[in-house]
Amino acid sequence: MNDNCAIADAAVDMLLHHRITQFLYREARLLDAERWGEWLALMAEDIHYWMPMPENRRRADRMKAYEAGRGALFDDGLLDLHRRVARFKQPSAWAEDPPTRHAHIVSGVEAFHAEAAGEYVVHSTFVNYRSRGERDNDFLVGRREDLLRAHANEFRLARRTIFITQSVFLAKNLNTFL
Repeated sequence: MNDNCAIADAAVDMLLHHRITQFLYREARLLDAERWGEWLALMAEDIHYWMPMPENRRRADRMKAYEAGRGALFDDGLLDLHRRVARFKQPSAWAEDPPTRHAHIVSGVEAFHAEAAGEYVVHSTFVNYRSRGERDNDFLVGRREDLLRAHANEFRLARRTIFITQSVFLAKNLNTFL
């Protein structure tokens, strides 16, 4: 468990679970449609978007597969996310012209009350299918630990830790948000 997402041990009720799940589905739809401005608006000002690179470790090893302070594929705040989106829009971003087609699939959503009022720890699994050109196709599969914060009648994503299953990244690039 990510230390940034401490659970107060109580699952949310069905209505709140539905709202949280709809938030995650909307986020996936915005990403698939390249509606990055709207996606960025879902982020909290203090967002930490982190995807550690897994290391193959034996079960008895004190170091685990995912450790803070080790290599990370993403370790971003809000400014970093804005910069990545701006980069996608540049004419020099040849890896995105023609654009990559994405399908984000989110499943296995569990939601719990966090220790702070109005915050929720959300676990989910995902598949990101990416297709570019005629022959470049990649799957990214993993799980996420999010911290959502209530904001007006919506939520803002305050923390996201992404655990991918691949320990060797075979895709040509990582031009996606997960």
